[in-house]
Amino acid sequence: MAGSGPAVETADLAKRYGRVRALDGLTMTVERGEVFGLLGPNGAGKTTVVKLLLGLARASGGRGSVLGAPLGDRPTRQRIGYLPELFRYQPWMRAREVLALHCDLSRLPRSEWPAAVDAALDLVGLVDRAEDIVGTFSKGMQQRLGLGVALLGAPDLVILDEPTSALDPVGRNDVRAIIREARERGTTVFLNSHLLTEVERVCDRVAIVDHGHVIEEGRLDDVLGDPGVRVQATGFDETALAALERQFGALRRDGDWLAIQPFDPSQVPDLVAAIVAAGGRVHEVDAGRRSLEERFLALLSKGGDRTEPVP
Repeated sequence: MAGSGPAVETADLAKRYGRVRALDGLTMTVERGEVFGLLGPNGAGKTTVVKLLLGLARASGGRGSVLGAPLGDRPTRQRIGYLPELFRYQPWMRAREVLALHCDLSRLPRSEWPAAVDAALDLVGLVDRAEDIVGTFSKGMQQRLGLGVALLGAPDLVILDEPTSALDPVGRNDVRAIIREARERGTTVFLNSHLLTEVERVCDRVAIVDHGHVIEEGRLDDVLGDPGVRVQATGFDETALAALERQFGALRRDGDWLAIQPFDPSQVPDLVAAIVAAGGRVHEVDAGRRSLEERFLALLSKGGDRTEPVP
């Protein structure tokens, strides 16, 4: 990988559109060679972040850098690949022609075009469709072609905006495989997505954004926390609860549900047996680590209602 230091770094980055604060003190770090997911509800400022990183908008405050250069640096923009959420290629063009056109637009030396196009086609699995016109491509194949465009010339950083939206399970699986392959080749991937299950499957680290702030950032293991267990049980008293707590750790009660975290999943049979021995009845057991969606919703619920519209 070219260069050293973080691929992306921002500190108190802010962006205003008139009286509206799209970003308000955004601080995050994306390390080189990782797949980084940016998550947040609609209006959280994710699109504004992408615009600033690409130099398509200027920050109103704070600072940031991409590949070691200030935001908007023109030479650095040639080392960044980008796949927008909505894109269209001329349906009468062949896949190879689309890639060649973008080689030209990115000012790649003409002598490098054939190798760059072939490498992109190979990476996204379109070698056998290189001479086919785009109008015959399925949505999934067009998404692959878009990824090929973003990965032309082996960029140091690729920014992907909702790359699996509107794809079927097969298409999403293909995109995940391409992202992993890009990471293995040393490319940093910045993924903007609202599909939390997709992010959970492919990202090394994530940042959750709300109201223009990063409210959580870290490796998935750190963000999701320790595994736990939830048990729906009835028929036992406070004395039995106290005994369970002494044996298994602090309990949190919500109606008929008991929750323990952290909790070793291998102890589930022991917990169920203890509840039954205390005269209780177990109706349902939900063991394991919470999902990214659960953590996401829990964090947003702490932030209160959003009162200011953000583009």
